[in-house]
Amino acid sequence: MNYHTRKWVKPEDLNPNHSLFGGRLLQWIDEEAALYAIIQLENTKVVTKFISEINFVSSAKQGDIVEIGIEVMKFGATSLTLACEVRNKMTHQTIITVDKIVMVNLDEEGNPAPHGKTKVEFVKDRLHNKS
Repeated sequence: MNYHTRKWVKPEDLNPNHSLFGGRLLQWIDEEAALYAIIQLENTKVVTKFISEINFVSSAKQGDIVEIGIEVMKFGATSLTLACEVRNKMTHQTIITVDKIVMVNLDEEGNPAPHGKTKVEFVKDRLHNKS
């Protein structure tokens, strides 16, 4: 799993129990999944279709640094299926896991569109190939 984004848990991210609000964490995960899919599929028109069961393993507190990991599970014709793990940056303790996030590639009219991708590509490799 590659960890691309770090978030600092601030007072505005807390629930009444003074731990990280689950809704805020899901917002961060959805945004990270969308950004990952946009970069992989080279299209800014990508939407979340499905998020599987979410497993809260532990909590995060104010001041913690959490990191969001994304891994590609499958390339579909119009979709990209991802898995996600969020962990504490300092202790590597898992905070949440999501087994399946399906992102769909859209055309200009907002309809699912084939993306033609079959494997993970890295931006640095794309830049070298275009020279």
